Amino acid sequence: MPPVSAPADAPLVDAHFHVYTTDMPIMPWAWHSPPRDASAEQFVALMDRHGVGYGVIAAASLHGQYNDYVIRALRRYPRLRGTAFVRPETDMYTLERMKADGIVGIRLFFRRVPDPPDLSSPEYRLLLRRVRDLDWHVHTLVSGPALADVIGAVEAAGVKLVIDHFGRPDERLGTDCPGFRALLAAVERGRTWVKLSGGFRMASREAARLYARALLSVSGGERLLWGSDWPFAAFEEQVTYGQTIADLHDWVPDAATRRLITGDTPMRLYFGA
Repeated sequence: MPPVSAPADAPLVDAHFHVYTTDMPIMPWAWHSPPRDASAEQFVALMDRHGVGYGVIAAASLHGQYNDYVIRALRRYPRLRGTAFVRPETDMYTLERMKADGIVGIRLFFRRVPDPPDLSSPEYRLLLRRVRDLDWHVHTLVSGPALADVIGAVEAAGVKLVIDHFGRPDERLGTDCPGFRALLAAVERGRTWVKLSGGFRMASREAARLYARALLSVSGGERLLWGSDWPFAAFEEQVTYGQTIADLHDWVPDAATRRLITGDTPMRLYFGA
């Protein structure tokens, strides 16, 4: 993979964004219908305009196991990695092919889905073992009381865990949310990472700052990542890419810590650098 240079204060890695086109298959229970294409080509051009070197595509729940477009994007752009939705019975040969194409983990999505997976079932225990053998991670978004159970199941399987959007604490409880407290404890144990992302989805800008401050207090940035959440599903007309970078500076004022969160940590986790 050729090195990519970036301005000194630009994020080196955007660890959470989506790519899709409006003609892709969509799940019957999808919570959002994209108003326009968000193509890999558009995002790579956006990265270049903002000096971002590398990116990690987050599998979009809207499209279920249709990973085809993401995998084709990874084949075209060596500076990208991605996660995928897979059925628990997916065989190791298929998973190894996906790894060769640039897939670095599986996404387990527990919000807004009619039948969230049971991670204690034999088929999911097998899948988690394969994820561990591949040195992948589980990439998830869970909110409320369910988060502690998901953390426990993934940790018990010996698998790395990456949690989106600050863990989406209960807005009424903030940093006292039991799920958020479980997240902080998991970060301290050393095999869980959390994305500072989707701040525009929070109740307020101050709420995102509080969550970031709490996460920084237990990790010092070592277990944190940053993602833009482009193309800002359901907020397409309200957010710009530049604003998400400005949010990062607001949450993490220290430049050295930002370099850790947007450079060293994601490069090790996703690119083996």
